[in-house]
Amino acid sequence: RKATIVIEHLIQASDVAHTMQHWHVYRKWNERFFRECYAAYKAGRSESNPVEGWYKGELGFFDFYIIPLAKKLKDCGVFGKSSDEYLTYATVNRREWEMRGE
Repeated sequence: RKATIVIEHLIQASDVAHTMQHWHVYRKWNERFFRECYAAYKAGRSESNPVEGWYKGELGFFDFYIIPLAKKLKDCGVFGKSSDEYLTYATVNRREWEMRGE
């Protein structure tokens, strides 16, 4: 059972790993994703304009998904000391986004 939970956490983390790395890595991938979403909106492939709500959406994403996931990764201990780094980066990136993301 524990192995299944750990694997689930790893799969989730692999999709959002940029949020648990250095600020410049997070910013790079966040900007690329934003541009992709904006291009889809401009081309009519998306109904929602990402400009509206991107800032607050990222804060919520950190608060309700990224930071809890980083805590789960730390608790399961699969990455050893690196788990502390992932949680720290997620927390720092959230704080940086709050100050500089808008």
